[in-house]
Amino acid sequence: MRRSINRRLFLRSSGIAVALPFLDVMGLRADSSNPSSNPKRMVAICTSLGIHAPFLFPENVEANYLLTPYMQILQEHHRDLTLFSGLSHPDQAGADGHTSEQTWLTSAKNPGLGGFRNTISIDQLVAEKIGVETRFPSLVLGTNHASQSYTRSGVMIPPEVRPSRVFEKLFLDGKPEEVATQMRKIREGRSIMDAVAEEAKRLGSRVSHDDRHKLAEYFQAVREMEQRLALAEEWSRKPKPNPGIAPPQDIDDEKDLIGRMRLLMQLIPLALQTDSTRLITVLVQGRNDVPPIPGVNIDHHNLSHHGQDEAKIQQLKLIEAAEFQAFGELLTGLKQKTEGETTLLDQTMVLFGSNLGNANSHDTRNLPILLAGGGFRHGHYRTFDQKNNIPLCNLFVQMLQHMGLEAESFGSSTSTSVPGFESS
Repeated sequence: MRRSINRRLFLRSSGIAVALPFLDVMGLRADSSNPSSNPKRMVAICTSLGIHAPFLFPENVEANYLLTPYMQILQEHHRDLTLFSGLSHPDQAGADGHTSEQTWLTSAKNPGLGGFRNTISIDQLVAEKIGVETRFPSLVLGTNHASQSYTRSGVMIPPEVRPSRVFEKLFLDGKPEEVATQMRKIREGRSIMDAVAEEAKRLGSRVSHDDRHKLAEYFQAVREMEQRLALAEEWSRKPKPNPGIAPPQDIDDEKDLIGRMRLLMQLIPLALQTDSTRLITVLVQGRNDVPPIPGVNIDHHNLSHHGQDEAKIQQLKLIEAAEFQAFGELLTGLKQKTEGETTLLDQTMVLFGSNLGNANSHDTRNLPILLAGGGFRHGHYRTFDQKNNIPLCNLFVQMLQHMGLEAESFGSSTSTSVPGFESS
């Protein structure tokens, strides 16, 4: 009689135990032996309290979208970006009006409700493919203590919120004893993989044909991890790049949303240009306090629920305009750095928007979405059905393909592209 395999099975050897997942496996890695001379990059920035649509979108299709208040701030970059309306993730009704910030890069349904489990975010899916090519597979940033990045198991990756810590991580070499400790931890990880190898082989002889296939996939993931650990050891021996600037000074005032956002934005071009990473996410998380912006005396969250009060809307405009200004400064920074005959922006897709289409009513339809750079044909406003939105994941599939993944779908996608949006 065939011995059954328990879901809680562990591979064990010499006191070491490694849990065996039943189904989930990791993706295949890219060949890091032949990196592109001009690699593709991706940045995704979400403002969690929405963007007031009348200040971003024109009143009608015929109107000049470049003349809306927020697009005027980005006027110098209009040929480098595309504005979208009529995109969204379906089934985003969740535990409360703000849980959709968990799913902006995943599209998982009904966030926060009973039984909800998030899915992998687009940046982490790409990291599984190309993350081994850089010192850091991805860089997860935030102005508070939540992020947009989720693992294949649906676990949020904690963000780095202090720019000084990000700078240290990217550019400052540790003391010799710190490097030695890091290398010891890496070697311990590799020894665990070695220790369970024989037990894994014995297990393979006791299972059915279908289970053997699943195990083969899992052991491929184990080999993948071994390769990642080997690469991590190589990176630990290499000196970090010198950015040529002094470390940033952190802003300790947590209410200063814009100041903290701008400091993080200033680090993004440096991280990409030095090829420390090719994937960056930023969650700009509005708070229940008053940001130190002249003319603002009501907390940000309250202003986002303005109830059509014109005085509140004007204060909200001051905050959001500052966010757009910071976004514009990021685009400027990316355009000022060159790679051969192209700019860093030409090689970097920068997604900017929100998980809320109308924060006043917690509406998750008609999301404000801008995509800049990356070599696409920009300079347009692409608008779609405001009642029957196109899945935002259709755009995500295009972005995945642009990053070199052979993706035909992602999340709630129904197509591999957004109509009228093409590479140059």
